[in-house]
Amino acid sequence: MIVHLITSFIASAAFGILFNAPKKSLLKCGFVGMAGWFVYIFLVNKEFDAVVASLVAAFVIAVISQIFARMYKTPIIIFSVAGIIPLVPGGLAYDAMRHFVVNDYNGAIQLAAKAFMISGAIAVGLVISEVLYQLIMKIKFKKTKKAH
Repeated sequence: MIVHLITSFIASAAFGILFNAPKKSLLKCGFVGMAGWFVYIFLVNKEFDAVVASLVAAFVIAVISQIFARMYKTPIIIFSVAGIIPLVPGGLAYDAMRHFVVNDYNGAIQLAAKAFMISGAIAVGLVISEVLYQLIMKIKFKKTKKAH
């Protein structure tokens, strides 16, 4: 597990460098990616499906990214894009293409469908977090508006 945490931290921070994130944000980018990967690995080890684990991990990444964005007055995309990198099913997509090349279409379609579902789960996790955040802010705004 320690190796997973270290490599996911490095991958996220390194992508932050490629993404031209501010230098002061790189450690935070690494932390977001590490936290998301920890949730993913924890759920997969508890025998959750990779799609569900990706959805929950993406949600956690988005929540932490929103918190960091507010705390450090930085755009949320800096943290969320770098944090999502460990979850991206690139190896799965590569394996799907490799199966297509060797004419194993059944295997290729299964792998491609899995990669597509994981990618969709990542997107849905990010969107759910943003929608919940907007609802919470709207409720807070209404409460402060009624108080005045």
